[in-house]
Amino acid sequence: MKQQFLSSLFIFRAYFNWLPAIVVSVLMLALLAGVTFYFSKLLSTMILRIPSKGSGVVIRNIIVAMRKPVRMMMVIIVVFSALPAASGFSYETIDVLRKILVFTFILMVGYAAIIAFRIMTEAYLNRISTREQSDDIMIRTHQTQIRVLRRLIEILVGIVTVASALMTFEPVRQYGVSLFASAGAASLIVGLSARGLLTNLIAGVQIAITQPIRMEDLIIINGDWAWVEEITSTYVVLRVWDWRRHIVPISYFLENRFENWTHNSAAIIGVVFLYLDYQAPMDRIRGFLQEIIKTCPLWDGKVFDCQVADCNAQVMTIRIIASARNALQSWDLRCDIREKIIERMKAECPEALPRSRFAMVPPEPGSDAWPTADMISPPIHRPPPGAYLGPGDTMPPSAVDPKGSA
Repeated sequence: MKQQFLSSLFIFRAYFNWLPAIVVSVLMLALLAGVTFYFSKLLSTMILRIPSKGSGVVIRNIIVAMRKPVRMMMVIIVVFSALPAASGFSYETIDVLRKILVFTFILMVGYAAIIAFRIMTEAYLNRISTREQSDDIMIRTHQTQIRVLRRLIEILVGIVTVASALMTFEPVRQYGVSLFASAGAASLIVGLSARGLLTNLIAGVQIAITQPIRMEDLIIINGDWAWVEEITSTYVVLRVWDWRRHIVPISYFLENRFENWTHNSAAIIGVVFLYLDYQAPMDRIRGFLQEIIKTCPLWDGKVFDCQVADCNAQVMTIRIIASARNALQSWDLRCDIREKIIERMKAECPEALPRSRFAMVPPEPGSDAWPTADMISPPIHRPPPGAYLGPGDTMPPSAVDPKGSA
């Protein structure tokens, strides 16, 4: 087949013997490149018109993404095969053209491999991310491993591709061999200068294997809530609740302590503290909280309790714990509990709200305290419990003080 192809090219050249040989060779190679390019374009367009479903969508995406590198590879193959018929070029020129074509072909192969690998991994990630589980540790584990290892593989494939392409040139090949042969001090200098990069690359592999953080994990860093938004080969992007971003070297998560609230599960127990007066009726407040928590849709129904956790000279500290499905729901649940219990206490047991107390003592033994109580405020006589004064009711005489103030 190759002989027939070359014979056809020689016949083509015979029609243009009246032109210089080098012009005919350039014209022939350009014409072959153009015909091959448009033929591959027509072929890919026809393939893309075929309807596809399911796994065919992935193949279709690969074809769309790889159209340009495949066209270039087809053009390179055809032009390389036609070089023996380009008699207008000298031997040295043909040798240089071959090396350039091989160099470009190797780069296109590496580029196409990276694109195909990226599309297949993205298709897998999209497929597992469409599952209905809101807290699937396995999904986030796969996402982290694939994203980190994919970048490392892309870097490795890129290095190997460029190295292989450069080795097609004899001067570069000899330089590389001599460099590896005398690599003592040079490798040490390169290693020291790239220590940070190598540390983060190795840390990325460790992150992908040991999984201290995963995609969409909720961690605490510098006092901020942050979600792991992106894990690259050298750094991690953390999204804070107010849409700020922390860019952190990936080695940080192997060398420093941090909190991961979703390492094994997104469920979390939230804590609410109330500061109440010593007159607070704890049994009634526990009853209020039991009624409130049952009306909160964010409570997952697993953990709830109310205890007197501490006290001081002014108030006692009430600790309320309640579990939720994730940290965001826990935050909203705690806010809901605070709002509802405060409203309930204000309406039904205001004596539970914290207040300040002070005592007046005389400056000297045997003397009266100053200022006296009537100087601070007149006495107030409140109705007995259960008595309600409606719009038409009058206060009983016993509730009026001798000075006439009520």
